[in-house]
Amino acid sequence: MFPNGKILSFFLALQLRHCAADLCNWTGSGFAAGVDSRLVLQVRLRCTEGWVRWVYPGHALRVVLEPNLSSSRHTSVCIKPFPSFRGASVFVERDGELEVLVTDGGRSEQVFCFRPDGPHKSAIYLQASPQSDGHWSRRTMGFRYELLGHRIAAANLDHRDVQTSCRPCSDTELLLAICNSDFVVRGYIMNVSHDSEHQTSLVEVSAVRVYWQRTGVFEQQVDPGSSQSISSWHGRVNTLLQCNVKPGDGEFLFTGSEHFGEAWLGCAPRYKDFLSVYQTARAAHQNSCDFPLD
Repeated sequence: MFPNGKILSFFLALQLRHCAADLCNWTGSGFAAGVDSRLVLQVRLRCTEGWVRWVYPGHALRVVLEPNLSSSRHTSVCIKPFPSFRGASVFVERDGELEVLVTDGGRSEQVFCFRPDGPHKSAIYLQASPQSDGHWSRRTMGFRYELLGHRIAAANLDHRDVQTSCRPCSDTELLLAICNSDFVVRGYIMNVSHDSEHQTSLVEVSAVRVYWQRTGVFEQQVDPGSSQSISSWHGRVNTLLQCNVKPGDGEFLFTGSEHFGEAWLGCAPRYKDFLSVYQTARAAHQNSCDFPLD
């Protein structure tokens, strides 16, 4: 296992082998570590989000994140282990020491966040546990990573940001949300389901119009029973259970952020209320960006 104290002498006894990777993602094997137990595979990634997939994990893997940050809003690094993440622990380098982030046997669906030691580089270590029978098995472990703002990271960790996440947005916040959100969608709430274990709610949305989205959270589907093959947009948006979201009549404008392939709700006013706010701001030349009005 990695020591918890200073790691300088530890590195002097190891051999670092650099692995080829693209800017965001890496897939590799730990077979080489089975030949030399002192070998630590090292991967360097330069994106603000991506994934690491380690097949036949052996001994240790060092992942260095060196993104080109154009905005100071990325202040925390968050990782979400794959569902198959078993038989390993994750450590973070901080002030010349290794701190435990994820222990072997931890919940794979949980998001773990930390503040980087420096403004441009973070090092994450995966320590594979030895096989009980001494033989190699086809295990695959890894994680997705994202650089997030500290407020969002805190909410992912323990939902401490409930008040900010649940309260209605001000007019200024709404005008900024339609410009800066990962998704902006107009539609209806079809259903809301609650997960008391994870303290979250899942809002099912039928969208009249998808103005934009960063990924494919909202997908186009053909309505069953329609002879004209009419398609509509459907998606699911997460929010905190404490927000007490309920199904309601009327048309809403949904905005929010996307993290680890999931949508999280931000401002969600009724569409008619948004129109009033936007038209007033445009008349006063105070709108943050142009928004298409039907």
